Amino acid sequence: MWPAEERGCIREDLVNATLRGTVRYPHLFIGGEWVAPEGGGMLDSIDPATGRPWASVAYGGRRDIDKAVAAARAALDGPWGRMPGHERAALLYRLADIYQKRAPELTLLEARDSGRALRETRGDIGAHANWYRWFASLADKIWGRTIPMDDSVHIYTSRLPVGVVGAITPWNAPMLTTSWKLGPALATGCTVVLKPAEQTPVTALELAKMIEEAGFPPGVVNVVPGYGKDGAGEHLVAHPDVDKIAFTGEGATAKAILKTGADTLKRFSFELGGKAPHIIFGDADVEQALNAATSSAWAVCGQSCALGSRVLVERPVYDRVVEVFAERAAKVRVGMPLDEATHMGPQSSDEQLRKTLSYVDLGQAEGAQLVTGGRRITSGALADGYFVQPTVFAGVSNQMRIAREEIFGPVASLIPFDGEEEAVAIANDTAYGLTAGLWSRDLGRAHRVAAKIRAGIVWVNTYRYIRWTTPYGGFKASGWGRENGVEALDSYLETRTTVVSTTGQFPDAYAN
Repeated sequence: MWPAEERGCIREDLVNATLRGTVRYPHLFIGGEWVAPEGGGMLDSIDPATGRPWASVAYGGRRDIDKAVAAARAALDGPWGRMPGHERAALLYRLADIYQKRAPELTLLEARDSGRALRETRGDIGAHANWYRWFASLADKIWGRTIPMDDSVHIYTSRLPVGVVGAITPWNAPMLTTSWKLGPALATGCTVVLKPAEQTPVTALELAKMIEEAGFPPGVVNVVPGYGKDGAGEHLVAHPDVDKIAFTGEGATAKAILKTGADTLKRFSFELGGKAPHIIFGDADVEQALNAATSSAWAVCGQSCALGSRVLVERPVYDRVVEVFAERAAKVRVGMPLDEATHMGPQSSDEQLRKTLSYVDLGQAEGAQLVTGGRRITSGALADGYFVQPTVFAGVSNQMRIAREEIFGPVASLIPFDGEEEAVAIANDTAYGLTAGLWSRDLGRAHRVAAKIRAGIVWVNTYRYIRWTTPYGGFKASGWGRENGVEALDSYLETRTTVVSTTGQFPDAYAN
């Protein structure tokens, strides 16, 4: 299952328990200690490939969040708050090294917990240590600046941690999105209460063990799985001693978070949904464009906000693209996540499966042509899981709901267009603005179109190129702020301006 050079790093007990479905985590990680939940209990994590529990995990409630926030505040006011950047960097580098050694186990755990195919989680989690190393490299480079005015004053700015951060992560890529929040928070000197999605809590608790092993002071990172609404998540958002919420998820939840957290005027950063346009012009290298478009249509079983679910195709090559999409869909090996041969695993939950199938019905009712797929797989070993066929719709109008609303399933909508102007108009005719892609051999056109698309990242003659150095985030309803890159630090920092008189003189306003 793993290369020979990795086998010596693997905890066989954890691997065996994962394969048997007997993983148990009875404690939360709060203040550097493993404690039983006071306001929660135990919840089952459901394997979406079987529909049955595979792990039992502690979850917290209001009292546990109170304890975690208090621990985070104490760490911020204590040794962590006094720790210089280079020492924070050393701890982050140590965490990265531990994470890299534990990546094979995390790969297996996330595949079991989320249903992602092992070949996907291996490539994903195997790169996460790079994010922690990137943010470690920035921890001692958080500089202010000097502001020239005149020789009577010396003015400078300082960048300070925003404080206690509540990090709320999603179920589709739990460990990746955690690194995007934990890395900049720790680099800037913040402390964190991490609330993973209730559907995928296991890897967050394994990460807590790594935090402990790396030697972070108690309370710097606290991990409290739990429910969102009326649970740990909602209380974390409302807590008056939490200074910032970093959230990845859907827009409706973000709106609820804003309302809940408004009374405390805390900061928010949101990475939300997307309905990305993936534009194929007639002059593109169509074979390469199809490789990218079909890959991004069904990766993560369609459960990623960055996927090009709206495939905009110029009419001269439209029929060919439809034909190849159908051919590629037939080649996608849908199967058990731990099978090395599997290309695509199940939907993450029965709820998500039902949502995807409802959009298939909706697309047909709206008049789109169902080219292939669109059905639940109910035969053989996959019968009890949440598996759905890769799905292709042709003849889609951008006004159809399957083109306007985020499905979060393996559903590609192929939309024809005529010319550059119409392509841009369709691409921007959406509530979202997270990612976009375009394919053209005309370099001038590529630059023109990329400059007109309202999205946080635009890929030209490639797709889903995301790295620790590249800022990631959305326009419009796709979010607030940026993750990754140097820009990721901004929302975790406050700026203080200090003005020092060089003369010590101040006039008497009442002298005359």
